[in-house]
Amino acid sequence: MVSQASRDKLILIGFMGTGKSSVSRLLADKLGWLRLDADEEIERAEGRTIPEIFASDGEEAFRAIESRVLAGLINRKEPIVIATGGGAVLREENREAMLGGGFVVALACSAERIIARVKADTERPLLQGDVESRVHALLEQRKGIYDFAHFSIDTTELTVEQVVENVLREWKLHFN
Repeated sequence: MVSQASRDKLILIGFMGTGKSSVSRLLADKLGWLRLDADEEIERAEGRTIPEIFASDGEEAFRAIESRVLAGLINRKEPIVIATGGGAVLREENREAMLGGGFVVALACSAERIIARVKADTERPLLQGDVESRVHALLEQRKGIYDFAHFSIDTTELTVEQVVENVLREWKLHFN
């Protein structure tokens, strides 16, 4: 059960291309809440892009920055919908902070749909090379990592509006 204090944070997790950005925008709009994208906040805090951070500092340094920024977002006082980066769940400290600080929603999607959504995106440092094999390999590596969420939904065959309706229904059920 989610604490009453964490009712005002909706945290979206999931693999890249599952719809976190699109869903977070509509959720925030429907709730009248602030919407923050953790990756955008990382870039703002660091003054450089995520691919630049990966290239100059490496993934481990990026993950440390990501943890710091995510904790800051979760600890803000106002109601927020937070779209996390796909790998934000890799660190235990992040999973614990998310569970303790908000209602965590995992978005899932078929590998084929993910590939179709991210194939043209050159800004994803973990997808350098053969996109299809990288997506399949990363999905295999991360199998089960998103299972800690309070609610999970497969977005493959749903519209953004349908996903948002389902998320809001589950969120309300958890707090009533």
